[in-house]
Amino acid sequence: MDVRSIKEYASGHIPGSVNIPLDALASGVAKYNKEKPVLLRCASGMRSGMAKRSLDAAGYVRVINAGSWQTLQKRLGK
Repeated sequence: MDVRSIKEYASGHIPGSVNIPLDALASGVAKYNKEKPVLLRCASGMRSGMAKRSLDAAGYVRVINAGSWQTLQKRLGK
C-alpha cells in the first residue's frame, strides 16, 4: 500500500500497488482484512511509519513499514 499523495503516486510507483494517501487511510483501509499482511511504503518512510502506527492502533496485526517505494522497488528487482 502506497500512502503518498495521488500526484506523487502518479509520478511513479510499484506496478500493482494500491494507493491510499495517508490523509485517506482510515476510510481507505476499511475494506481490508485486519489479519492479512499490509506492506506500507511512501517517499522516505516517514508517512508509512505514521500509517503503521495508525493501522496498529486500529487492530491490523501484520503491518510492515517498507519505507521508500523506490528502495523497495530496487529490492524487488523491478
